[in-house]
Amino acid sequence: MQHLPLVTAVSMGLFAGAATTQAMADPSPLEQQLKDLQSFQVIAHRGASGHAPESTMAAYELAHEWGADYLELDVQITADGELVVFHDDTIDRTSDGKGEINDYTLEELKALDTGTWFNEENPDSADTAFEGAQILTLDELFDHFGHDARYYIETKSPQLNPGLEEALVETLEEYDMVESGRVLVQSFEQDSLLKVQELNDDVPLIQLVWYYPSEEDDSHLLEWTNVTPGPSEITDADFQAVADYAAGIGTNVTYDGEDVSDADFIRQAQENGLPVHVYTINEREEMQRLLDWGVNGIFTNHPDRLLELVE
Repeated sequence: MQHLPLVTAVSMGLFAGAATTQAMADPSPLEQQLKDLQSFQVIAHRGASGHAPESTMAAYELAHEWGADYLELDVQITADGELVVFHDDTIDRTSDGKGEINDYTLEELKALDTGTWFNEENPDSADTAFEGAQILTLDELFDHFGHDARYYIETKSPQLNPGLEEALVETLEEYDMVESGRVLVQSFEQDSLLKVQELNDDVPLIQLVWYYPSEEDDSHLLEWTNVTPGPSEITDADFQAVADYAAGIGTNVTYDGEDVSDADFIRQAQENGLPVHVYTINEREEMQRLLDWGVNGIFTNHPDRLLELVE
């Protein structure tokens, strides 16, 4: 048996030890994703929906091509139990159909044109290629981008989509989106997020909030689903209650053009372990104001504008 020189053996031992230490120090993909939330995230709201029909492959391809950190989307369930990427409860606004989305099968939804409306409403951005765009399934989106993208998924109108959380978590696990650090799940409905947590405790959750003035006293702000008090009354304990299950918070900062939260709210949330993502900001001046406040991410229909500011 040939023996290695002492110096070589020692060197190899040190190398092996260093490699082991490095392996222990390297975060998992999921840990890295959570770490990344502490820095700034560009969130493409329904894709690059200022440039192409929202929630279509064209909008997501643009956002991905430009380098958005997250592709944002809403999921709902068809009458035959398929997960589709669609925002509204009804199909009237962004298709040539009418009625509740949950009343249609996937085959019926696939027959709709979800692109031409965009050309009619946005003549400066119109493109004949958008005509006839089909509604997407979540499977199609995952098959197209795979683990090359990160996804920011809202459980949309869970009361109208029974079984949504179970179907979503099953799909996330099928595509290994959770452990690979590829997905955030957001909702205004706390119960929906807690249901996702029960199904898979590793899914990073974002609690959405929406602040608005009380009708009785417009100086008093309320939160839409009563998840927290208004920003002027919110306490560290309120933020910590959200941080017990969520990895971040998504909020509006204005209502009818007036501020409903400020830099102090952002800072207080962050001090209680909640990165703050603000929706939905499309003007550069407002983007810059929020960047100056130190927000951790912005939802936007124009990810190209935001990317120009942060790159």
